[in-house]
Amino acid sequence: MEKRERLTDEELIEKINGGETACMDVLIERYKRRVRNQARPLYLMGGDSDDLIQEGMLGLFKAIRDYRPEKSDSFEAFAVLCISRQLYSAIQAAGRLKHAPLNSYVELSPELGEQTEGLKGKSPEELLIDQENIESLQAEILKVATPLEQEILKAYLSGQSYTEIAQRLNKEPKSIDNALQRIRRKLRRTNG
Repeated sequence: MEKRERLTDEELIEKINGGETACMDVLIERYKRRVRNQARPLYLMGGDSDDLIQEGMLGLFKAIRDYRPEKSDSFEAFAVLCISRQLYSAIQAAGRLKHAPLNSYVELSPELGEQTEGLKGKSPEELLIDQENIESLQAEILKVATPLEQEILKAYLSGQSYTEIAQRLNKEPKSIDNALQRIRRKLRRTNG
């Protein structure tokens, strides 16, 4: 195990693809803190920080599965992108309330014939509060972000990569990253 820990991310991926599944544990351990750090400033409607961390870990697994050294500069950059996309996709899906009927089901108790809320269920009041929180966050973004930053954030949340956004807006990928970081800082300042 000690030898594996000294391998680079790319070498670990190569070994994982060669069938050495134990190398996956090393990568997961190596990136666990990064996933937590990326999930920490985010909010998932109807969820908690553990749900976001779980989504981030799913993004890490996808990065491990999909990384191709010939297509990406480094595994680290690819992993950060996959984790971010997974986190923002989860937040966006929660915001659409697409699965609200499934997540807030009401169970009929056959013995009593009465309704009881499911374990994962939310009351209409909680759903309304969640929706108000989303609207408040959207209003805050409109207040603090420039029109360009808003456009970049919208494209990013829709799943576009930094490169795709940069090409569409005729900017450098680094300027897209800078814009997203500025939005995060502005929102942290207004909320905390």
